[in-house]
Amino acid sequence: MQLKTNNLKSTIKSVITTAMVCVFAVNLSTAQEIIPDEVDNSKKKMDSTQTSARKKVDGVAAVVGDFVVLDSDIDKEYIQLQARGVSIAEITRCQLFGKLLEDKLYAHHAIQDSITVNELEIRSNIEQQINAFLESKGGSMAELLSFYNKDSEESLREEMFEINKNAKLAGDMQRKIIADVEVTPEEVREYFNSIPKEERPVFGTELKVAQIVVMPEISEEAKQAAIDKLKEFKADVIENGASFTTKAVFYSDDKAARGKGGAYTLNRKRPQMVKEFRDVAFSLQEGEISEPFESDFGYHIILLEKIRGQEYDVRHILIRPEITESSVLAAKEKITKVRERILSGDLTFADAALEFSDEEETKYEGGQLINPYTQDSSMELTKMDPELYGQIQDLKDNEISLVLQDQDRINPIKFKILTVTDRIDEHEADFARDYLKIKSLALQEKQYKEIQKWQEEKIYDTYVKISDDYKSCEFNSNWLKTEKK
Repeated sequence: MQLKTNNLKSTIKSVITTAMVCVFAVNLSTAQEIIPDEVDNSKKKMDSTQTSARKKVDGVAAVVGDFVVLDSDIDKEYIQLQARGVSIAEITRCQLFGKLLEDKLYAHHAIQDSITVNELEIRSNIEQQINAFLESKGGSMAELLSFYNKDSEESLREEMFEINKNAKLAGDMQRKIIADVEVTPEEVREYFNSIPKEERPVFGTELKVAQIVVMPEISEEAKQAAIDKLKEFKADVIENGASFTTKAVFYSDDKAARGKGGAYTLNRKRPQMVKEFRDVAFSLQEGEISEPFESDFGYHIILLEKIRGQEYDVRHILIRPEITESSVLAAKEKITKVRERILSGDLTFADAALEFSDEEETKYEGGQLINPYTQDSSMELTKMDPELYGQIQDLKDNEISLVLQDQDRINPIKFKILTVTDRIDEHEADFARDYLKIKSLALQEKQYKEIQKWQEEKIYDTYVKISDDYKSCEFNSNWLKTEKK
């Protein structure tokens, strides 16, 4: 957000590299607490003549292109920030107003650039947002309607649709602006050398962690049972007119999609879901149900509901083959023996990973885990996944953990052992050692400048009208068009 505050540059960078997701569903008691206190106090800082008992006001604060920013939109921004756990004590109304101006600028030009959004996906997200509210501390639809001053669910959903749609447009526009921004090795070096020595970043303690994973084997009988069940579902839908959606809700093992009847929207130009899933979905005709097929997640059948250009609206049912108690015990016994052989010196950890680990991503690298953010093997302690940190925090270098039971989105149960292969203490940034981290910072800096340049140009190309109540705000971007930069 382009706001004139101290040390805001790092905040802007994080915004640039983070997808803009509108979290609409909030707890009502939290929202009611924010409005009379923190939101009002921030308004008083800007204009002491405003009433202290401020409620949502639909006065027009600004117009940006085809979009209007309402005064009450700022209150909603406060509510959503606190709902995400962000402290709002030091955030002023002017700052949030500046962010809203940016969001509308992005959304306006996204439409001008013919960027489109998937309405089905947005409405699905709205259902999840409403359900999240209704499940939190016993919230009710009546309370939600009352808070947003809506007289019907339909009008509430329409407002939510516009909020989510515009947030998606703004995020897609940002990503388009910086899509082609890259940095060369020389630019990385110049960026690093431009940082005064006393201001160079300090990187926290980093660990390199390796693991060996053993998964319970699934019998052929269990696999066939899953296939047969899916065939029964398909036959019941085709021959008896049963509802595919209902079966997905009651029987699918895909918990993420079960609540929406197994629905997904795929796009031929944007890889989504595993390859096996995409290949089958794109081979179907509208109304056709696939034969059962296998992926890493289990066995599926897909119903293709509609083709909309490059987008395919599908529903699927996932059945995971049953894992027997005997196969679980066998997997645990296997990894226990592997651990014993490593401790006895019969095998190195790396050799054991290559020979016995069932995790394809790590076994050929000695079991070494890769940091998903930097794509190298070093993981900063303070940014490590909390679950992983809990598993290795007491390990000394090259010590082997006890056998741990774990799970992931693909495997409901697995066993693993871990070891810390290297430890790098907290240190000032070093160009050679920390090249990938420095490259990331240099890229963010270049993206930030690209965003700045785009904003300066588009503000002058776009109709912008700021209400007199907000002209006293100090903006980092030239929203008042007082001079051309």
